[in-house]
Amino acid sequence: MTRVLVTRPLPERVLEAARAQFDLEVRESTAPMDGTEMRAALALYDGVLPTLGDRFSEEVFAEVETPRCRILANFGVGYNHIDVAAARARGVTVTNTPGAVTDATADIGMMLILTSCRRASEGERLLRAGAWEGWHPTQLLGLHVTGKRLGVVGFGRIGQAIARRAHLGFGMEIAYANRSEKQAEVPATRMALLDLAAWADVLVVALPGGAETRHMIGAEVFAAMPAHARFVNIARGDIVDEAALIDALRSGEIAGAGLDVYEREPEVPRALTEMEQVTLLPHLGTAALEVREAMGHMAVENLAAFFAGRAVPNTV
Repeated sequence: MTRVLVTRPLPERVLEAARAQFDLEVRESTAPMDGTEMRAALALYDGVLPTLGDRFSEEVFAEVETPRCRILANFGVGYNHIDVAAARARGVTVTNTPGAVTDATADIGMMLILTSCRRASEGERLLRAGAWEGWHPTQLLGLHVTGKRLGVVGFGRIGQAIARRAHLGFGMEIAYANRSEKQAEVPATRMALLDLAAWADVLVVALPGGAETRHMIGAEVFAAMPAHARFVNIARGDIVDEAALIDALRSGEIAGAGLDVYEREPEVPRALTEMEQVTLLPHLGTAALEVREAMGHMAVENLAAFFAGRAVPNTV
């Protein structure tokens, strides 16, 4: 029977579906695999279902020149933790789980836009600390979201889903930066990145991670943004130069930020955790049971199709 490793615990329904088709082993740790574990996984299993943080790099592949593993069925749409070129060079197929994550991630994006603009996390901390002295007219005045300008950096599935929520739900005007023109369900204008940053009241990042987008958002972008603007990232942490973001927040170059991802997860700079104007989430983008189940079933189907010799639906 085909031997498959799942690198971290997944929802039970997903594991049941996988056990019905494979000789399944589930790694019990919730932490990413280290290099030794990844090399062993490539050598000992026919297929691996890895997750965010399992860094299958060129260095890992280099030490397993002829892997037994023939497919890495990634759990998640982002796969910048896998060196796809190195995998292909050794005959290993890589797949992901697009579509299943779109709406959940867009929901978190919209939540961070609202929370940051309306200073909700500041208000909650005030209340929980027992420091709230009652309503008054100038307390925690934030940015009214309805009718404002939303700039979306990366206008794929998730970027467009955020734009749809913002425009149809809050009447926001939409513009975007993207390598190519996109036909969206809502009116949206394409702009150069710095022009977008200067135009937007809220700038949200929805780009894929990887070498091409690393530190795409840095000091120049923050300097272009209006002082009242908010910055939101629900994509990958290393797209943003975190030090530049901290400088922009400290100096008042931008008014606030909402972050679900970080450059060196799970490390979050103390400078960010100490700033009242920053909303911080622990990478909750797809953290809903039905979404994680859908992702898992998609990854299992990718494995099943591969080993049955069928067309694999989500190769990257």
